[in-house]
Amino acid sequence: MNVAKPSSVSGYLPLLVPAALLVLFFVVPFGSMLLISFYKNAGGGLVENVVTVANYERLFSPFFARLLGASFGLALGVAVISILIAFPFSYLLVNAPRSTQVCWLIFLLSILSLSESIIGFAWSTILSRTAGISNLLVYLGLLETPASYAPGLAALVAGVVYTAFPYAVLVLYPILSRVDPHIEEAARTLGTSPLRTFFAVVLPMQRNTIITTFLMIMVFTLGTYLMPQILGRPQHWTLSVAISDQALVQSNIPFAAALSVFLVIVTLLIVGAVVLFGRKERAQ
Repeated sequence: MNVAKPSSVSGYLPLLVPAALLVLFFVVPFGSMLLISFYKNAGGGLVENVVTVANYERLFSPFFARLLGASFGLALGVAVISILIAFPFSYLLVNAPRSTQVCWLIFLLSILSLSESIIGFAWSTILSRTAGISNLLVYLGLLETPASYAPGLAALVAGVVYTAFPYAVLVLYPILSRVDPHIEEAARTLGTSPLRTFFAVVLPMQRNTIITTFLMIMVFTLGTYLMPQILGRPQHWTLSVAISDQALVQSNIPFAAALSVFLVIVTLLIVGAVVLFGRKERAQ
């Protein structure tokens, strides 16, 4: 189908305005950050206009290797746990009565309305020694004395999974709701049990959707900032926290810029993979 081209400049405004905003709020700041990342750190938050690759050489240091391992380890763990919980939950939600679906969706949207700081401090209270869940376990006779579970890796994973879970469901729910129910009915007619139908029919059909959601949760986790500081320890800090630490505490602006450039590039690569799998899903 042939589309007529705009006859005047005003016809391009719907494209020019977003493009100008993209240049103003992304290209220009990212270009400045990229330029600063090649400067030399002068201390005290100052930089010397001396071109150097020392900041990027630090990306191959043991410090960055530990940071990268912690960030991607957390992102992979959260993504796997979120998918393992969100996919069967979304599948059951799609097959639930309409009123049940509405109630759960409202509940999930209410979680998204909470700030990350509120969720983080709520989890720190739940996992604390004085007012946490361990007191209930003592009351039930499962523990002798109350224990504190935060800060720690398990507490951090639990908090981030709680935050990422609604996003995973809101991505999976509309896709699963469009699956033709006659496919499952045909499998059950052939004698397949509901559980086997889920693993042999539903899961393979949604492979690309699961991968897309998995990558989206990874991007979300790599960008988490408050949760690692509230529920985790310094060895659990993500790239986002390390960037803030280098810029505000260490006053090493060039290295913070180099870390930011690396995070942006990794995020764009993951987003590109999400778009690729999304196109494959639509093609199928």
